[in-house]
Amino acid sequence: MLLRSTVSRFFFAGALACTAGAVCAAGPDGDAVVQGFAADVVRSGDAAGMAFAVLDKPSATVTIFDAKGQLVARSPVLLGQAVGDVAPPDIGTRPLSKVKPNEKVTSAGRFVTEAGRNHTGEDIVWLDYQQALSMHRVRNVRGENRPQRLASPTVADNRISYGCVNMPTSFYDRYIDPLFGKQKGVVYVLPETQPLAALFPFTRAGSAALAGAEGAALVGTPSAAATPAR
Repeated sequence: MLLRSTVSRFFFAGALACTAGAVCAAGPDGDAVVQGFAADVVRSGDAAGMAFAVLDKPSATVTIFDAKGQLVARSPVLLGQAVGDVAPPDIGTRPLSKVKPNEKVTSAGRFVTEAGRNHTGEDIVWLDYQQALSMHRVRNVRGENRPQRLASPTVADNRISYGCVNMPTSFYDRYIDPLFGKQKGVVYVLPETQPLAALFPFTRAGSAALAGAEGAALVGTPSAAATPAR
């Protein structure tokens, strides 16, 4: 099993070797979060021997690791327009025209991938079929400039989809389809409004948060307040 230092070495060595168009720099904070989370996945064995990806919504990036925790590639992505971690329970049964702006959420969680096709026959990778939540090649939706948003240096314009994860076509074809479409993999979508511990208790951060909450409670401290893919 790889130690955290080994994952760190793979992460930064791989990041330096990544090519333009396939990888973006998430920045120190995003790098640290993803690096630490990947080390926890490897340490805990949570990915069950499969390749895994970590999607960090604040930095709008997805980072792919092989089953041993070695960095494979990283890319910018487009995400749901709304900030949040839980989509409405009936979101997968509604036509897109009935989805409100504040409901366009990319749900956080652990997802085992499955190959599929959308209503037009395009191959996609399902994260959650019931939610109509998938990863797919970026689409050139009229008036939304999605390819340009992916290519821009800022993350401020990466929130545009109904919830699905849009990726550069070349990145999808080279990494997502073989690692998560043609075989099963695990995708971790990190939360942006919930504590990491709430979804991923196997993480060191999650364990520490849970331990802290239990300690606070002991001393009486109150806790802090088939449709188209989207």
